[in-house]
Amino acid sequence: MNLLRALATVSSMTLLSRVLGFVRDFVIARSFGAGVATDAFFVAFRLPNILRRMFAEGAFSQAFVPILAEYRNRRGEAEARTLVDRVATVLGLVVAAISLLGILAAPLIVYVSAPGFAANPDKFALTVEMTRITAPYILFMSLVALAGGVLNTWSRFGIPAFTPVLLNLSIIVMALLVAPYFGTPVVALAWGVFIGGILQLALQLRPLARIGMLPRFDLKWSDPGVQRVIKLMLPAMLAVSVAQLSLFINTIFASFLQSGSVSWLYYADRLMEFPAGLLGAALGTILLPGLSKLNADGRTEEFSSMLDWGLRLTLLLTLPAALALAMLAVPLIATLFQHGAFTPDDVLHTRTALVAYSVGLTGLIAVKILAPGFYARQDVRTPVRFALITLAATQVMNLVFIVPLQHTGLALSIGLASLLNAGLLYRRLRHLGVYAPLPGWTAFVTKLAVALIVLGIVLWFGMGEAAAWLEWPAIERLWRLAVLVAGGMTAYFATLFALGFRLRDFRKHVAR
Repeated sequence: MNLLRALATVSSMTLLSRVLGFVRDFVIARSFGAGVATDAFFVAFRLPNILRRMFAEGAFSQAFVPILAEYRNRRGEAEARTLVDRVATVLGLVVAAISLLGILAAPLIVYVSAPGFAANPDKFALTVEMTRITAPYILFMSLVALAGGVLNTWSRFGIPAFTPVLLNLSIIVMALLVAPYFGTPVVALAWGVFIGGILQLALQLRPLARIGMLPRFDLKWSDPGVQRVIKLMLPAMLAVSVAQLSLFINTIFASFLQSGSVSWLYYADRLMEFPAGLLGAALGTILLPGLSKLNADGRTEEFSSMLDWGLRLTLLLTLPAALALAMLAVPLIATLFQHGAFTPDDVLHTRTALVAYSVGLTGLIAVKILAPGFYARQDVRTPVRFALITLAATQVMNLVFIVPLQHTGLALSIGLASLLNAGLLYRRLRHLGVYAPLPGWTAFVTKLAVALIVLGIVLWFGMGEAAAWLEWPAIERLWRLAVLVAGGMTAYFATLFALGFRLRDFRKHVAR
């Protein structure tokens, strides 16, 4: 399996999803702006979305994929199929119960997740209504995560990477075509989430059937494989979800700030998630099955080499993305979101949050590369310990930053905590001898620094005055941003090429 080709496949699908995600947010911003309605929807959607990342895509995938890879490599596909059947059955029943609980306990959930909303009864009631509609999303996405884990283990990366596109399309259609027919138009967005979850699950069924892994009902809680998955998954829920837990807690803090704070943080987070998903999620997706196989086969040197490959790609692509997000905050936000009800004031408030988030972008993506180094070895305790340290540090920083910096301080605490988490994981991998950097890192980092300086100069002089971006018509902002991004990318990669970087240097293979 060519890892660079697999990365290109997953990243291209992720790019399509992220582009449609921005279209989705553009539609929401234009239709509803940043205020009571959007605050209510984002809170209602955030909880199932956080649970999806924590429980379904995060902890479950990290626990399930290494064990499934072990079963397939050491015991054969018949036993792997039995494991899939039994894990799917237990997962489906447990998450169905959680979704039902979410529907019944929606008022309590909203009160805990956004207590500041209680001061506005209409806002609180609207959030409760949409929370009940979006609650089943965690069930759909848990089963989607299981299907994706199976397909990725069989090196079928394309379909799982494409599925998020369907959620974005569903919300876009509901916002543009259906919302006007609702008494409260914003509720259509919640139904878009519900329908999107069903569509994503349906898309996975045929590919599973083709490889003979479509799950059948087989309830056996005592199965050793099921117990191993549960044993790894419960602590992993915290270890892989520090950023999401921090976002959830930040929502609580933000609910006490001025109206729009939740939305400003959301739009900034969406921009940060673009490179995080494009590279971090994509690399994590392809690294975990490969690392799990190498660990099962006892190929320790190749295991370390794959981590080294992932870290180099992370710095190569993430550092320029972080620099660009910070420098082009106003052009990006104004071009994507300053339409209709989304005002220039909203742009400026969102800008400060985005700059703060960008500080930790490299750390956030590095965690997605380093954590699989532990999970592939079925080591959960180490990431859990670091997750607790990071989460505690985040809340201390929240208390320090929230008064002077308001919502920007909440974003900054997450960025700095991501760097802390990545540093702890990296140091431990080195200490254990699991990862040993390959030669050439000093020259690699030096060349990156030169290319980043060139990129910064191009963006600084190309952007011009930030205030002008708030006044230009939409079409002018769009073409200027396109030219600026293209010019920055050209300058960066041309500098790297001149310094000796070649695409073939980053090609890597691992046996299926």
